[in-house]
Amino acid sequence: MNPVLAAGAVCWRVTPKGKLRILVVHRTQHKDTSLPKGKLDPGETLPETAVREIAEETGLVVGLGAPLGIVEYTMPNGRDKKVYYWAAQVTPDAIANSTFAANDEIDRLTWLSVKKARRKLSFAADLDIVERFAELYEQGRARTFAIIALRHGKATSPGDWGGPDATRPLLPRGEKQAMSIAPAIAAYRPEKLVSSTAVRCVSTIGPAARLTGLPVAQKDAISQDAYTARGDGVRGLVAKRLAKGVTTVLCSHGPVLPQIVEEVVRATDSPDAAELHRAAALATGEYAVLHVPVDRPESGLVAVEIHGPAV
Repeated sequence: MNPVLAAGAVCWRVTPKGKLRILVVHRTQHKDTSLPKGKLDPGETLPETAVREIAEETGLVVGLGAPLGIVEYTMPNGRDKKVYYWAAQVTPDAIANSTFAANDEIDRLTWLSVKKARRKLSFAADLDIVERFAELYEQGRARTFAIIALRHGKATSPGDWGGPDATRPLLPRGEKQAMSIAPAIAAYRPEKLVSSTAVRCVSTIGPAARLTGLPVAQKDAISQDAYTARGDGVRGLVAKRLAKGVTTVLCSHGPVLPQIVEEVVRATDSPDAAELHRAAALATGEYAVLHVPVDRPESGLVAVEIHGPAV
């Protein structure tokens, strides 16, 4: 039997006096203290689950930062469970607009120092996740933004299309892929959406644009028609996005995506890793999230994660 999947986060903030605090929840029925998390709903992807569950349990709207690992255990009913965790910095606006009220699931929220959280958390597995976050924070690498490299959804094949390559549309499967990944991409709270000028790319990023309310900037530099082995246009565009320091989605093509990943790796002085090779070889509808430290971008990527549609 497949394990039950769940997702959550270490929600964190820095007080006006510069003190780090993380959020724990007190569960009403279980009478324990844990990190906010919850089970994957049918049709969801894990990043989407994480932000939904945090909103439901804490009333906080957050964006995901770097992944912190996976906790695996066996539930009392004998089923295995896997919980995926991210870091999630909580803004003052999110706290001011929280809709939390004590209920039959969560009766209290508490912001604690890492030291106090170590004493209060009920589960050793939660402590491991907190320790991973604390290590990132001590290194000055907890605050991140992401470059999200997205490959367009499944499109009509060139052999079945009589027009220019850039006008090839998505197939129904590709349209479903685009709809499936949109909430997950929105979970990282992007501030900029950039697409190749090709119809299949613009259509793929469209649902994410509608969900986030962001416009889509169409750029020839990451189109397949403009592809060159040197990747000069890609280099300039990636450098600009890194300099801006905000989470950005770049929707492009199979031949171009390796150049996007390579430029992020080069600019951040990141060591070679298997995850980076996988990020450069995305299937249609998949995306790679490259987490860049805000304060020390030259210290290398904090993490790389790969996700795809749930359809």
